[in-house]
Order: sequence, then C-alpha cells, then structure tokens
Amino acid sequence: MTPTTPGAADLIREVGLLADGPARWSRPVAGRGPGVYLVELAAPMPTAPLELTRVGKWLERVPGLRLDGERPTSRTLMARLASLWWPMSTVLYAGATGSSLGRRVAALAAHTPGDRRPHPDGQWLHLLRPGVELRIWWAQTDAPEEYLDAILDAFGEAPGAAAPGRPAAALAVPWATTRRPTGERQAHGVAGAVLPEADVPPEPERRIVELAPGDADGARVEERGTGEVRPPRPAAARPAAARPAAPRPAATSRARRSPAPPAPPPTAAPEPIEMSSEALARVRVELDELVRVRRPEVVARIKAARELGDLRENAEYHAAREEQSFLEGRVQALEDRLRRAVIVTDQADGRVGLGSTVTVETGGEEATFTIVGTTEANPAAGRLSAASPVGAALIGHRPGDELEVRTPRGPVRYRVVSIA
Repeated sequence: MTPTTPGAADLIREVGLLADGPARWSRPVAGRGPGVYLVELAAPMPTAPLELTRVGKWLERVPGLRLDGERPTSRTLMARLASLWWPMSTVLYAGATGSSLGRRVAALAAHTPGDRRPHPDGQWLHLLRPGVELRIWWAQTDAPEEYLDAILDAFGEAPGAAAPGRPAAALAVPWATTRRPTGERQAHGVAGAVLPEADVPPEPERRIVELAPGDADGARVEERGTGEVRPPRPAAARPAAARPAAPRPAATSRARRSPAPPAPPPTAAPEPIEMSSEALARVRVELDELVRVRRPEVVARIKAARELGDLRENAEYHAAREEQSFLEGRVQALEDRLRRAVIVTDQADGRVGLGSTVTVETGGEEATFTIVGTTEANPAAGRLSAASPVGAALIGHRPGDELEVRTPRGPVRYRVVSIA
C-alpha cells in the first residue's frame, strides 16, 4: 500500500526546512536547539495497531478519565482512538519545542500515559503494540511554533482517507497530535487524560532564634546554676551511674514501609449552566458563524500570508495566527457552554424566572429586564443576570409585588409591573 499523504521528511521540506534524521524511537536525537520534530511509521498501516492492555493500564492509572462525559471501558476508549487513525499516512505525531530538540524527544519516548510530565501531548504513541517500528525526523528553527503550524496545514491539505467512524469535527492533524499551536484541540471526546496536579503541602512554620556567638548547642561549656561557669568534667572521671547510656541502634533487619501515595481526588463533574431557549439559540448561531464562516476565512489568510516569505518576520502571518488563536478560544468556550447548558423555562405560575421579561417601577420610572444566566448577561442590552442583586431579588415574584434590593449605592425599592 502506497501512502497518499507525504511522509515526515517531505512535510518538513515542504515548509522550507532542512529535514534531519531519521532516528529510531527512544534513540538520542542530535539536536540541541529549538525546532520541530515528527514521529512516523516505517510503513502505513490500515488500522490502528493499539494494544488493549496498554489502554487498560492508562484507564486504570487515571480514575478521572472520561469519554464524552462518562467513564469508558478499555475497548470503548480504544475504539475512539482508532477512529482518528489515518490508514494512508505514516506520520503519527508532530510537535515543536523552543528549547532542546534532543531533550524534548527523549522526554516523549520516556513518558508514561496518564502522567502530567514530561510529555503528555504525544502519550497516545505509548498505546501502540510492542514491536511497531517508529522513527523520528526533525529540523532546527528559531520559529518552531510557526513552522509546526505550517506543517500541520500541509498535512491537512494532503489527500488521504480517514478511518471509518472518524468524528465529524475532528481536526486533520496526525493521529497522536491532540492540539495545534493556535489553540485548536482535537475532537476526541477524552477528558481528564492525565492525573490532576498533586496538592503540595504548605511548608511548616519556621522560627529563627538569634544566639550569641559561642552559645549554640554543643559550643557552650556546662553551667551548674551557681553563676559560675565550669569546664566539663572528663568522661573518665564521671561516676558510672551518671554516664548517659548509649542509644541502642535500631534494628536494621526491620523493613521500612513507606506510606502509600494518596489516591487522586475524583474529578468533579462540570457545573451546569442554566440558559433560556433564546440564549441557547444565540449561542448556536454564533458558533455556526465562527465555524463555517470565520474559521475558513482565517485559515485562508494564514495560507496566503505564509506564501509571502520567512515566517519569523512575517507580520501578516503572525496577525492572522493571533486572530485564529482568539477565534479558537471563543469556539471552545461556546462548545463548552453548549455541553453544560440546561434549558430553564419560564415559571408556569406567573412568577419571575429565568428567561422572563419583567417590567419594574423604581423611583417613578419604569425599566424592562430579561432575566438570563450569568454567561449571557448584558445590562446595557437589558439582559440581567439571575445571580445579580436585582435579578436574584426579582426571581419568584409576581406582578404587584414590592421588594427592596440592597445595591452598592444603597437600598432600592422595586415594584413588579408585568411579566412577559
């Protein structure tokens, strides 16, 4: 089977860098400066050569790992990872480092799936079956992230058939690459893939005691309490009963047991976000605009700017990449909001609730608010958060009710006029 996508060395050369290598997996890489590096197979494989036992150990090691919000089985998790496989490509991973290529590649080879360090981004490579031959290509450059971005673009533009069942929103990046330098993350559905940060106990309180010179422990001659400082008596002249008994050495044959490491705390479920149906529709419209219109426009700008020359001094390229980073951050925030959204309808008994449009009278003037969730509040547009002092006070009231709200400017009285 001949791959239709370029190999690692071809991708490096395609972006204008000089490819170095290959080096076998886990062997030293002769690169001391910053640069990009790619991991590839010796030949393409039609299916992902994953080892079920290794996937199971990863899953057992990280109790907080979730797939689409639920605890998966080893086979379910392996099937999801296999769905991202590229049968016609040899390239499995692409990364960049601003320090030493040699140290970074060594950290990748030494990583244990589930650990936070030294290289969690490419940890899927350690889930492959033993005996799968891997090799590494690399290139030194002072602009590693820019060239990595260009390599990933070149990989995504190359023809190649994806595995059946590949997620529709999956990025066109090498199999073990889970994120782009611009912030886009692979749509694999896996969360909590590494252990949480260990809680570092606070250092014990320290007390500093100032002592006079020669007054430290072991340096002061014996004092007998008579106001007279006397030299210590020789050990041989001391009565036998007065001699302190030598401490008995501890038994060396007794095994020392170290305390078991504490179990990692369970990963808390994401907190739901209460939203009205109108707010949910606005989020979906904005997300659709960003994904279908804005994202292709920015990608086209990056591609056009990259053709202008050196990426290190290409102002248009850097501006387009910065815009892409902000755009992808907004996309991730909206997608997270949709996953956690809980639709709350108006109060059925005519009371003010989330989504209600309420008209109130205060100080002889009327004002109209729409009570919304915290993520969609915009007082200037008349959308008042249900967690704000006024919004929280209005919840549950009916037309004609009067209430007093404590605000930073002092207490304010409101009367509910109508609810829509």
